[in-house]
Amino acid sequence: MSALAFDRVTFAYAGTEKPVLLDVSLEVPEGAFALLAGATGSGKSTLLRLAKPEVAPVGELSGTVRAHGEDVRSLDAAASARAVGYVFQSPDAQMVCDTVWHEMAFGLENLGVPEPEMRRRVAETATYLGMGPWFRDRVAELSGGRRQVLALASVLAMRPRAILLDEPTSMLDPVTEQAFLALLFRANRELGMTVVLATHAPGPMLDYATCAYVLEGGRAREVALEELRPATLDSLTGITHRQDGSCPTGGKTRHSDEKDVRPVLSLDDVWFRYDRDADWVLRGCDLAVGAGEVRALLGANGCGKSTLLQVVAGVLGPRRGRARNACAGDQALLPQDPRAVLACETVRDELMEWSASSGRYGAAEVDAALERLGLAGCPGRHPYDLSGGQQQLLALEKLLLVRPRLLLLDEPTKGLDRAARAAVAGRVRAAASGGATVLLATHDAAFVSSVADTASLVFDGEVTTTELAAEFLRESWLYSNSRNGS
Repeated sequence: MSALAFDRVTFAYAGTEKPVLLDVSLEVPEGAFALLAGATGSGKSTLLRLAKPEVAPVGELSGTVRAHGEDVRSLDAAASARAVGYVFQSPDAQMVCDTVWHEMAFGLENLGVPEPEMRRRVAETATYLGMGPWFRDRVAELSGGRRQVLALASVLAMRPRAILLDEPTSMLDPVTEQAFLALLFRANRELGMTVVLATHAPGPMLDYATCAYVLEGGRAREVALEELRPATLDSLTGITHRQDGSCPTGGKTRHSDEKDVRPVLSLDDVWFRYDRDADWVLRGCDLAVGAGEVRALLGANGCGKSTLLQVVAGVLGPRRGRARNACAGDQALLPQDPRAVLACETVRDELMEWSASSGRYGAAEVDAALERLGLAGCPGRHPYDLSGGQQQLLALEKLLLVRPRLLLLDEPTKGLDRAARAAVAGRVRAAASGGATVLLATHDAAFVSSVADTASLVFDGEVTTTELAAEFLRESWLYSNSRNGS
């Protein structure tokens, strides 16, 4: 029996005429570790969500989706939880509780699992995933990697026979990504759980996978795993890597010695923690970024990159030290979850929202943006009906339309395919050429190579080194090995 079967599935979102899925038929064998690849907006997330009625999108569906032989639309909540678990692209999308242990218990409580059984499942899952040291931590204080493990743990505690994951490693650094995939592999091999993983970057997963499918033009086809081996980004996307130390934005090259550069923003001995009794996230952090510079922040999950961006933006205030930002009145911040930027009912309304208040763009610029995004044919679509990658692109475009002097970007290429990452690189380069200063946090070394003047390594709450981006990547043991991944 197949773990999942899609039989001639066609689906169109509410308010649109063109189907995103067209007569899709595929079967995932029981016990498989299956990859689902395809371009941004190809329908990967939609296909996975149709197998989980609780998160299925609203629209017109024809065909049948079965889990272990049962039509998923016939399953009640308990049967659905036993059949299929779902992990979202952003772990924050499924977090509802304050603490780790309560988050793990939340789904079981809603299913009415008796307390002794619930305690045992939570304890066994936490032990299996090595969560003991942070079992009682607050969710808000977890690193991105730990939040992703928690999202997985909350689903595993329900003991589903199959687990679906939507771009689960898109916000993870290379080391954390491998650790997370190893946990998935254990669940697949040791527990016999079927794994179906949607991804734009299949390279790191190929050693674990048993089968793969690609969505193209709304249709699905099974492919050999070798077809998903990554080629270099140079040949596939047009992203230009600079090896000579020159500035890809066309500006003057900046050096790691910044004493001669008048900073637009700076942190001087900044310390920050979220609560009085919590550990320090930033520890005596110093940073200086010059006008028109594109600075990349790299470092492992939990090292303080996102917190640093929020301190620069003024969202968080230092507990000690001083943060200066000459562009505080003309800045834009793209957080890790693009939905924090998206607040309107339609795609077009999102792009038009700040037109009047900024006075910097109008309907013509919005029409051009819709064309760039490939959404000109569906301006009335709800932003939450877009794929995670499309939401990311929409949120970035919304910020870029106001032409801010300072652009702060937190993982701007997460969940994007090669072509979309190249498009983002072009948009960031254009913003820098127009005079914007850019500070971005990322794990995407190829993106850093294509857009950044300088790169800083963040470790243990400090900026440990700043160099020309090309020099940094060339000398890096960790990031030089990930530049040509898919």
